[in-house]
Amino acid sequence: MELYQLRSFAAIAELGQLTRAAEKLHVSQPAVSAQLKSLEDKLGLALFKRTASGMVLTAPGARLLKEAEKVLAAARDLQNVALSFKGELAGKASIGTLSDPNLTRIGEFMSAALARHPLLEMELHQGVTGTALDQVRDGTLDASFYYGDLKHPNVVGLPLRRLIFRVVAPAAWADRLRLSGWEQVAAMPWIIPPPISSHHQLAHSLLQQRGVTPGRVVEADQEAVIASLVVSGVGIALMREELANEKAAAGEVCIWNDEQIDTMLWFITQRQRKNDPVIHALNELQRDLWSGVKPAERVSLEAMYRELKPVSRDNAAAQPSLQRT
Repeated sequence: MELYQLRSFAAIAELGQLTRAAEKLHVSQPAVSAQLKSLEDKLGLALFKRTASGMVLTAPGARLLKEAEKVLAAARDLQNVALSFKGELAGKASIGTLSDPNLTRIGEFMSAALARHPLLEMELHQGVTGTALDQVRDGTLDASFYYGDLKHPNVVGLPLRRLIFRVVAPAAWADRLRLSGWEQVAAMPWIIPPPISSHHQLAHSLLQQRGVTPGRVVEADQEAVIASLVVSGVGIALMREELANEKAAAGEVCIWNDEQIDTMLWFITQRQRKNDPVIHALNELQRDLWSGVKPAERVSLEAMYRELKPVSRDNAAAQPSLQRT
């Protein structure tokens, strides 16, 4: 089998249509169709089911796609290593982003990447933190922004900045909350993302530390949606301190007491690829971009994680906590 066949396979899987895959690969639709048929004949398997809505992976196709992506990634790595000997960097990097572009400074990052490595093609994929972690671990993403604890031994992170989350409620609830304790606050409606989100884990960690469980939970998976629901009077939530202060100053929310929980914003990659030229270049870009962040925001975690050692589930308890209460 040939690399161009695997590229066609991956493009069809990503886009779900032969025509769109052909456009992405800059070849004709009949050529993509022929490459897929040749690959299926070679493997002796049907990789897709043709449906009215497009091309859908079969069970074997879904399994083989992961292997094909590994082969394509290895080919890109080989090319990048070769180019690095000539002082050039080319190829493609898939980067996972979070909902707030200002939080990750993604515009500045992309601008610096294009200026420094004009031959490097960048793809951005927005998603939930837990999904991003899984995709970096599996190699679907080359790197991603992430916040929360790192507990997978195959993923390492470059610490970018400290994040503080505050407990906020609708502004109209201020008098109601003033004399309330944790039991009363926990019994009120809470807005919490789904379990795959680091935000979910932070909220439940804070509640567990206080020995309470939330009453009615409204699930929302994006920071902007959560903020809108709080402002609209739906319930209580954790909100990043910058956003909480901004909305409190505008009279849209109230911040409850001095309660807070801390975590870290990371730029994460596969441990086994930390010396790959593309990964090295991406990490260097991030280091340069965030070098001017105030020491108080970076705290001592920069030195603590300088070796980019992952925290495994077995030794997590022995590691210094990122949370402060």
